[in-house]
Amino acid sequence: MSWKTVTALAFTTALSATSAYAAAPVRIILAGDSTQAHKSGYGDGFCAQWKADVTCLNEGVGGRSTRSYRVDGFWDKVMAELKNPNAPDGRPYAKTYVLMQFGHNDGSPKPERHTDVLWEYPKNLSDFAKEAKTTGAVFILVTPLTMRDFVDGQLLPDRIAPFAASMHNVAITDHLPLIDLFAESQKAVQAMGPVKANHTLAGGPIPQNVLDTENSGTSVPPKLDMSQTDASQTGEKQQPFDYTHLNQTTGGPFFGKMVADLLVQQQPDLGAYRK
Repeated sequence: MSWKTVTALAFTTALSATSAYAAAPVRIILAGDSTQAHKSGYGDGFCAQWKADVTCLNEGVGGRSTRSYRVDGFWDKVMAELKNPNAPDGRPYAKTYVLMQFGHNDGSPKPERHTDVLWEYPKNLSDFAKEAKTTGAVFILVTPLTMRDFVDGQLLPDRIAPFAASMHNVAITDHLPLIDLFAESQKAVQAMGPVKANHTLAGGPIPQNVLDTENSGTSVPPKLDMSQTDASQTGEKQQPFDYTHLNQTTGGPFFGKMVADLLVQQQPDLGAYRK
């Protein structure tokens, strides 16, 4: 047998092994708040990044914190899914990943949502991680998506920065992988500036008072019915304008791709599953 034949066979064998690995089904579950949820967050844009061998479940729920996500039964739903070892076609999952992102509602004054950033929030994250890992899942923390309030052209660190920092501490203490979406989304939104961020990321329509002042570089409170909150909770067909949530045409896909890219950087084996 010539060296060319041996080389060709080795290449074919390696290619077959790679294809077989790529075909093994994996599961990714998103657990978080409205900035992940259907119609208002990046979750659906994230799930669109993967090939058919990935079961991607967007379990983000609007208005939830690390406290209310559990109390309202949504974590029970995630755990029930994690205890199912097989993909929809009956093949066993090669691996399951849980990406958890909370923080926007943990700072809420509403008692059913509020958690203390120094003790209850990190404890809740640790508890979620321990429970998920009992099923063999890879549990990954995701720092909260930035808000988009500007002053004189500079993006504010906003009120969720302490929760991002607290999550970093949990990752270090519990030896958990972490995707720093807060830092990366801050960089991206700052690079866009307020005008492009409003028109690319936010829901619509953009209120006239925002359009009239956005070139000033300072965000103004939008004049609209803020009781609409996020579309994932209200049943609205599209996300109303605010400086937190995302439209699903360009905003959700933009950050969905960002999170998928960051996940593959951290978990390189998932690169074979990207579209």
